[in-house]
Amino acid sequence: MTTVAARTPRRSALTRNRLPRFAPWASLAVALVVGAALSTLVGFNAFGWGIFAALVFTLVFVTWSGAVEGSRKAKDKLATCLVVGAFLVALLPLVSVIWTVLVEGTKGLTTPGFLGTSMNGVSGIQDNESATDGTRVLGGIYHSLMGTLLITLWATVISVPIGLLTAVYLVEYGNDGRISRAITFFVDVMTGIPSIVAGLFAAAFFATLFGPGTKTGFVAAVALSVLMIPVVVRSSEEMLKIVPNELREASYALGVRKWRTILKVVIPTAISGIASGVTLAIARVIGETAPILVTAGFATKINLNVFADWMSSLPTFIYTQILNPTSPSNPGPSLQRAWGAALVLIICVMILNLIARLVAKFFAPKTGR
Repeated sequence: MTTVAARTPRRSALTRNRLPRFAPWASLAVALVVGAALSTLVGFNAFGWGIFAALVFTLVFVTWSGAVEGSRKAKDKLATCLVVGAFLVALLPLVSVIWTVLVEGTKGLTTPGFLGTSMNGVSGIQDNESATDGTRVLGGIYHSLMGTLLITLWATVISVPIGLLTAVYLVEYGNDGRISRAITFFVDVMTGIPSIVAGLFAAAFFATLFGPGTKTGFVAAVALSVLMIPVVVRSSEEMLKIVPNELREASYALGVRKWRTILKVVIPTAISGIASGVTLAIARVIGETAPILVTAGFATKINLNVFADWMSSLPTFIYTQILNPTSPSNPGPSLQRAWGAALVLIICVMILNLIARLVAKFFAPKTGR
């Protein structure tokens, strides 16, 4: 016959003086209720509720842990709460920006003709009619979208060969000499220069060649390439450095020349990281505004020739629609177009980052047998 004491479960030494599994959820429930009450006292809003709830949760959870588990575990819980809180604070601006752009930009993106028309012929008269009568907002971003794609394409064509060849020289031929150290120094300097300086450089350079006031899409591409080249150099250099020397030595042992070894062995091995770095460099410059305004100006009509006339881009389109609305008395349609263009620009950047991940995964060296 079993006794009552024998049937009663006993906590082992490993589970004694530990918080129950529901402790975080119980602390969170208390924090939400108390946080809502405190936030109501000062004027309820979601942001204040979150701040008060986080503070109350940390206080309740850490105090409970100190009373049950001791000061050592309580300090560990406090550090965990601080780390998680810092992560949420860092994540809050990103979520806020994406949410705001989605809410405001969907109106413009879903407008018929927004992606397939330009601003040519659109004036304040149409915007006033749209604001007063509730008709469809006219004008789109086709000219700016094509300008962004063409300028970025030419910037990539200029930057990738220069950046990749520079990285090859630094890793394979530089041998940490004076020239390689000087190149590394100037690449580091170029990495930190403001974007407007790159635009002024390109504008001054082409003004010297073709006269003052030369503004074309190609000038803008040169300005963006100044910003892209150091990123491509740095990313390509790091990828080339991690290629094992054994691969180079095996190729040399077979009598393959150095340039062919680099072309057939080193670069294919590092192509995953190189392609990913190039894609991220494109995403870095696609949203630049100041260099484009200085070098390409702003246009309302479609221009697909990067070597002639002014050319618009999505960042400059957003800037001008907000700063100089088509109808100053009714800025609503201009704001709608600006938010729609911002959403398209974010989608382009997200697509580029996705392409970078896919390229890195697709070209990654195969492992295993």
